[in-house]
Amino acid sequence: MARRGAGRRALGGRRVTIAAQAAPVVHGAPAGMPVALRVERLSKRFPVRRGWREMLRHPRERPFATALDGVSFEVRGGEFFALLGPNGAGKSTLFRILSTLVPADEGRATVEGHDVGRDAARVRRVVSSVTTEERSLSWRLSARENLALFAALHDLRGAAKWRRVDEVLECTELADTGNKMVGQFSSGMKQRLLLARALLSRPRVLLLDEPTRSLDPISARRFRAFLREEIGGRQGCTVLIATHNAEEALELCDRVAVLDRGRLRASGTPEELSRRIAGARFRLVTRGASGPVLVELARRGVIRDLVPGETEEGSGWHAVTVAISGGAAGAAAVAGALAAAGVELAALEAVRLPLADLIERVVRDDAAEVPHA
Repeated sequence: MARRGAGRRALGGRRVTIAAQAAPVVHGAPAGMPVALRVERLSKRFPVRRGWREMLRHPRERPFATALDGVSFEVRGGEFFALLGPNGAGKSTLFRILSTLVPADEGRATVEGHDVGRDAARVRRVVSSVTTEERSLSWRLSARENLALFAALHDLRGAAKWRRVDEVLECTELADTGNKMVGQFSSGMKQRLLLARALLSRPRVLLLDEPTRSLDPISARRFRAFLREEIGGRQGCTVLIATHNAEEALELCDRVAVLDRGRLRASGTPEELSRRIAGARFRLVTRGASGPVLVELARRGVIRDLVPGETEEGSGWHAVTVAISGGAAGAAAVAGALAAAGVELAALEAVRLPLADLIERVVRDDAAEVPHA
């Protein structure tokens, strides 16, 4: 995708690139698609387990731990949406509520227009979930036999059952190994088989909890490409992913939301979160006395969060990363100030703060009030 507002100028005898923030790359459904999943002020608490001594000392106390606290967001049809956050953030609890496994204490959630609390049977017809630590597959049966068992639970019989089993094996690229015992499968093949099982009921919404946690980096990348091309592209599923892996969210998802201690701290595309939380960030490569100029620009509020980068030994060129206010106009002002001070500028280019760093900033600042996208 072309960068908007990009321009070039020569300073110090070398070509300088000034690039505005790149337009976000959106993989999934357009904004006009209907809402497939809506969560409104969802809350859930669980009783805290106590030892017998504590129960004897305080028999009337009933302490609770808050898993979800007023969480609200929407996911559109065909979209890939990631829930990010540390352990204990509430991601798995949210998935269990959306899967109709546990009820919410407060709030409301709908999937394809069906209320999770009141229309649980209809919700189960359109939503399926996949968890990494799934224990329900029989390792002594083949992949086809496992799928046939679960197809029967979906009330599929006879030729229709085997036809559907063959269809999901084909779409998950397991057709050649369908007669192989699951105990002989690799981690990646088991993950595909779990996905095949979830697809038996032709769901329109998929909930994936840590889908690549047990996979090596190469297998994980292949599995993510398969999810995007087959599940999102050909199957047209709406996919909600809970993950700790920022790279996974960045590679797969159109939007991300950060959960921390049961509360939704921020949501939007990675580009939107970067601009909202860290500002427009640029990498400068300079030679000369740039320090006093940058200090003065920081004093005036034009730049902030200066981070030194690499230095080219013997050449005098060194890099810094800064947040610049005012977008392209602010970047031009920085370039002008450096040129006026006789500082050579080789590059001034937009960069995106890594998603993992964004998440850390959001989680670290519990008092941050970031509006949702």
